Amino acid sequence: MRWACIFLPQLALDAVLRRVGDSAAPLALVCGPAQRRVLYAVNPAARALGLRPQQSLTAARALTRSFTTVEFDPAELAATQRLLAAWAYRFSSQVSCQYPRTLLLEVESSLGLFGPWPRFERRLRGELEELGFRHRIVAAPNPAAARVLCNAHDGIAVADGTQMRALLARLPINRIGLEKQVASAFARMGLRSLGQVLELPRDTLARRFPGTVLLHLDKLLGLRPLNLACYLPPETFDLRIELNFEVESTQALLFPLRRLTADLAAFLAGRDCGVLRFILHLEHAQGPDTQVPVGLLSAEREAAMLFELARGRLEQISVETPVRGVRLVARDLPRFVPERQDLFDERPQQSVPWEQLRERLRARLGDEAVQGLQALADHRPECSWRVSDAVPAAPPLSSAPRPGWLLREPVPLREAAPRILAGPERIESGWWDGSDVRRDYYLIETRSGQLGWAYRPLGEGGPWLLQGWFA
Repeated sequence: MRWACIFLPQLALDAVLRRVGDSAAPLALVCGPAQRRVLYAVNPAARALGLRPQQSLTAARALTRSFTTVEFDPAELAATQRLLAAWAYRFSSQVSCQYPRTLLLEVESSLGLFGPWPRFERRLRGELEELGFRHRIVAAPNPAAARVLCNAHDGIAVADGTQMRALLARLPINRIGLEKQVASAFARMGLRSLGQVLELPRDTLARRFPGTVLLHLDKLLGLRPLNLACYLPPETFDLRIELNFEVESTQALLFPLRRLTADLAAFLAGRDCGVLRFILHLEHAQGPDTQVPVGLLSAEREAAMLFELARGRLEQISVETPVRGVRLVARDLPRFVPERQDLFDERPQQSVPWEQLRERLRARLGDEAVQGLQALADHRPECSWRVSDAVPAAPPLSSAPRPGWLLREPVPLREAAPRILAGPERIESGWWDGSDVRRDYYLIETRSGQLGWAYRPLGEGGPWLLQGWFA
């Protein structure tokens, strides 16, 4: 079995940088009580100004005031890690976020689907970069070893237990996941690496240290299993971005909206489902939230399309009260069925799939602007269809040809004696609702060459009545 460890060293900072407009500006996360505010993390621009983690906020402001501060939120950190677990769930059924800032996933079972490990690793790195998270990735035969090796390495793939033991033996004693007091005790004994510790007799370690130390070493070497709490994806998606300033126009909301829809797409891909409806909540400092519902006719999960649809709905409203936060909630998450495509697609860059075009038109023009036709089980042509949002497939009641352009109501034909090409086809129906019809239908051709579908009432004279036109 092979496990991959994805270590996210700047998870809290990356989560904030993803939602700010200028990620290159100096920024620092602050935490601690009011009388002892310290810097939790700083971005490269702030580090260039001399700011460092664990530095007091007073000392940092004594150096410079050209940086922005954001409050460190542990709840946001945990929510971001769960979001990444949902993203990783698409690659493995065993994903754990048991360790802080870490994802562990079993990848041996997924190599047949995603290719050999080097290709699989490149895909993981590419998608993490698109999501905006710095990372280190290590693969090892057991999850505990993968996590510890990720403290000092990036990009290595351990093939067997012998290589894994050799790499572990070179790790410093303070980088193997032991408690700080235990690591300090080993250092006072002159032991600097894990290999030196492993050379000691087990009974000596058992007498001088707690039993958890030997248990931890056995888990690193794969002698005992590591009990992991595996991630289970939730049934709904609920993510919020708090803005650092008040927004009074919809254009300024597009940046957080793009991030929210991208995270929704990653969540949907992990659960292998789509979304039929989601709601944008525009949070205000005072008053209730402004809700922007986004409904789709079929399940979708492409990030670009979800953003386009949400933007179309958002641009239809006017922001009357400044917005302080944006929240996206999606509860209708049906199973996603990919659209069938032709093997030889001609000029795909010049065409848009009908489903995407339909949703864009509905988002831009409104739900009532785009309608479909639904077939009904009725032989009378004027009663055999209706306008509907959905277009379910329904077998025709007759195998005879029907015109592509069916008139809502029959109209008199201007020509008195058209050329008859086929017919008659008799239709008698409607006695149960008071609209009884008895007609003989014909395929006709006019003098101008048009093909029509016309009828005469059974047993009555009068002109031809046109029901529709053939293409």
